[in-house]
Amino acid sequence: MRILVVGSGGREHALVWKIAQSQLVDKIFCAPGNGGIAQLAECIDIRADDVFGLLEFARKEKIDLTVVGPEIPLALGIVNEFIKAGLKIFGPNKRAANLEASKVFSKQLMAKYNVPTAAFEVFDSPEEAKKYIEKIGAPCVIKADGLAAGKGVVVAKTIKEANDAVTSMMQDKVFGDAGKKIIIEECLIGQEASIMVITDSKQVLALASAQDHKRILDNDQGANTGGMGAYSPASIVTADILVEVMEKVIYRTIDGLAKEGIGYRGVLYAGIMLTKEGPKALEFNVRFGDPETEAILPRLKSDLVEVMMAATDGQLTKVKNLFWDPRACVCVVCASGGYPGNYAKDKEIKGLKEAEKLNDIVVFHSGTKKAGNKILTSGGRVLGVTGLGSTIEDAINKTYKAVNKISFEDMHFRRDIGSKALR
Repeated sequence: MRILVVGSGGREHALVWKIAQSQLVDKIFCAPGNGGIAQLAECIDIRADDVFGLLEFARKEKIDLTVVGPEIPLALGIVNEFIKAGLKIFGPNKRAANLEASKVFSKQLMAKYNVPTAAFEVFDSPEEAKKYIEKIGAPCVIKADGLAAGKGVVVAKTIKEANDAVTSMMQDKVFGDAGKKIIIEECLIGQEASIMVITDSKQVLALASAQDHKRILDNDQGANTGGMGAYSPASIVTADILVEVMEKVIYRTIDGLAKEGIGYRGVLYAGIMLTKEGPKALEFNVRFGDPETEAILPRLKSDLVEVMMAATDGQLTKVKNLFWDPRACVCVVCASGGYPGNYAKDKEIKGLKEAEKLNDIVVFHSGTKKAGNKILTSGGRVLGVTGLGSTIEDAINKTYKAVNKISFEDMHFRRDIGSKALR
């Protein structure tokens, strides 16, 4: 089989790495890819949001399956265009992608089909939004409706913070059109977990649980990021909790979409808050999470290509179970200084080979590029250093041993990834 992976981050490197292990695969392309992906796949200079450029390439190269990493091409309708052209592609169609592309659509669907979530109100006027904040007080959560690269959520501890968030989203337009509408919702208290499933609209297969670390600094302090690290399995997701999440969140959402005439094929990611009242859905993503994928796929023993093909063909019943490495996995993100704000690029990364020589370590590249014999930084999140261990503590120790071998100017990473599991 000839496979095309769309995207250029750590998630896509993990996907390419896993796909390369499949007996079914002869050749992998990645568009646009990065410095690490280039070691496993042929990188093609086509942007992830260039839907018709990707379609033309897939036709010309007789691609058997395209796997979409990021959310933007899904929101643009890449799946619809590929299906129209008779090409196989793993991911949800444009209407289904609204689950992530529009938080308003997502929350209204949850309300309609009784999916447990935070109480919320939708606003298209900054004045009305601010009046509502005065009425309900803080803490509260402000969310931009549209796609904002994982940064469109503000957990406001004070009324001033909440009002400032409304101003920046709706009036200063920091997220462009994504902030035309916003949601204000109650602030849920508890621990977060990430639950991803693969579905063909009828059958559902749960992937291993994970816990992401969104804040830039240790102890969940500082600005929200796309994710500074993850570990799997999430010890807080017991077998009973997983059953409850599947029944009340995953199945109700997929069934609700079906009742709206929307089929869902691909990965569905639910961000879950484990509250005193039980699990509640924070948000949905319509693709593999990042960096959760880097912590989950090293534990997957089943052939991912086989599973994705079955879901794409509506034949997921053929896959009875997924098989998992019982060991724990930890992924620590090494980021550029200044991220999630402004950061410098083109810094040489040293120590990659030394880190990768360690047992049970994989270094996934997120924002890197190759320049001659050197690997340089090219993004905010640069690397996802990932380690497997017999226990979560063992995995943490192995991963940080590898992180300490890597360096680039102003490199920043959290030192507490996975420590919640030890408590």
